[in-house]
Amino acid sequence: MPTITIDGRKIETQPGKTIIEAALNNGIFIPHFCWHPALSVAGNCRMCLVRVGSHKKNADGTLERDSEGNPVVQWMPKLQIACATEVTDGMVVDTVGEKTIAAQHAVMEFLLINHPLDCPICDEAGQCKLQEYAFKHSRGESRFAEEKVHKPKRVAWSDRIIFDGERCILCSRCIRFANEIANQPVLTFVERNDHVTIELFEGTTFDSPYSMNVIELCPVGALTSADFRFKSRVWEMSFTPSICPGCARGCNINIGVRDNQILRLEPRPNPHVNQFWMCDAGRLEQYRWVNGGRVSGAAVRREDQLQAIGIDDACQMAGERVANAGGSVMMVLSGSITNEDAFVAQQLAAFLGIEFIGYIERHDPSFGDDFLRSSDRNANSNGIRTLGIEGITWQELSHRVRKRSPAVMYFVGADPFADAADGWEEILSSSVTVIAQVSNHSRLEEFADIVLPAATYAEVEGTFTNCDGWVQYLKPAVETAETLRRVNGLAQSRLDEFGAPNDRWTKGERRLCRPHWQLLSGVAARVGLRLTYHNATDVFAALSDKVEAFRGMNYEALCQYRGIRLGMGSNPEPVGVVYQSHFMKPQSE
Repeated sequence: MPTITIDGRKIETQPGKTIIEAALNNGIFIPHFCWHPALSVAGNCRMCLVRVGSHKKNADGTLERDSEGNPVVQWMPKLQIACATEVTDGMVVDTVGEKTIAAQHAVMEFLLINHPLDCPICDEAGQCKLQEYAFKHSRGESRFAEEKVHKPKRVAWSDRIIFDGERCILCSRCIRFANEIANQPVLTFVERNDHVTIELFEGTTFDSPYSMNVIELCPVGALTSADFRFKSRVWEMSFTPSICPGCARGCNINIGVRDNQILRLEPRPNPHVNQFWMCDAGRLEQYRWVNGGRVSGAAVRREDQLQAIGIDDACQMAGERVANAGGSVMMVLSGSITNEDAFVAQQLAAFLGIEFIGYIERHDPSFGDDFLRSSDRNANSNGIRTLGIEGITWQELSHRVRKRSPAVMYFVGADPFADAADGWEEILSSSVTVIAQVSNHSRLEEFADIVLPAATYAEVEGTFTNCDGWVQYLKPAVETAETLRRVNGLAQSRLDEFGAPNDRWTKGERRLCRPHWQLLSGVAARVGLRLTYHNATDVFAALSDKVEAFRGMNYEALCQYRGIRLGMGSNPEPVGVVYQSHFMKPQSE
């Protein structure tokens, strides 16, 4: 293996690696704009220029040394770009010397000559790579006194992405992403010199299912989300690592929250699962139902009307109905509840000896593709199946209900009306008792005898198991009426940390709801099953102890390794070096 020296430090690296890759793998960060580990090399920003050389040798092959005994380095006459220069054995690289620093200052001055002072109105402010490098790798002043070049602003590449040509530094990341990852080559450079900009090919739009990834990929504020545009400053938001519940892939995400409302979801790198990306559907469709239309507080039906009641009292009444049914109960789970929720549901079902427990399968072949999107629209089908719980469609379940006529239908996160299933008005209009443990309002409440308020994926701690068997940890990002950011360890933004009760940004709704496992434990207590779980950690500890595929796993290890495959709890796969583009931005972990 080649051995190279970077800033006086000897490192071993693999043949064929470039200088920037070898440095990254050994914890050395070289400034760059256009390079990205998942894209081809462009080499057009020049920010990664470094000094490269090799040790001089005497005629006999020994190293030539200076008067102090140090090896003499024969430097190449010009600086080299680290992103495109492959390492060779004995190479010497200087990333912090005077010539390298001078080059970085020159590149930054060149990039900032025509860059507009949009920081006060730019969505990228506070997490901008150009801002960070202006502080770290720039002189902090400009000699340019002429008028800046003006380019098109507020150009809609689609109904999701807005382009600002004046902010663009021409790194070509978006063009390469469109060509190589999204497989929709519709972007190109046009014009010449300082009038170069990026345009769509005539008659096209950039509407790939993955198009919005260019927003995070862009190192500046040239590409912004039409959905998030001007909603908040990033330093006024908290960011929490979580898992997208939109399909069985389980893409890693960051949940951005302000005033207890989710304002945006963005991808979080995970080499095991989603690399650096997520689909636009997951980004746009998986937060609005958390913010609105929520069930807050329990209710029971009295005199043909739902009336509010305490959650503990509602759990007790649900326990009585289930116990009195004598096993004639069908427990219907959502395929997107956590492993912990399904485990407790299974324990309750086994204790009562109920005739059926299963989760609802949701397949959409039109959604799946050969990249990230899975046709299985459940977040945790694999995990629930691993526990031994069978899957069933709404149609199959309706046939079974008509045949068996259960006394109680207990819906745990599942909702036939939310899934537009046929025939359930007739089924639920019969004498069956309906317990609806759900997070959002729907027509199911019209037929429910008891409503238990369930927390969403953004409000709970737990795990999902994706379609490839990766068990992944999710952390709460949104407060409920029974959790507090300061007390329960939730991420806090500046507004959360310093806000006072009379501030308008602290008035966001806190729903009165609980995780499914906690509601099920309340029901279990009424029927004589004492489950001594105080938190999700306790539930997962019991699950990993009793289910072989999860053995050896715990939340700490799941976070450390960014997921562990089923059956690999004692030998998790290393995550390796996770690329981070820049650091002056709100961190989720």
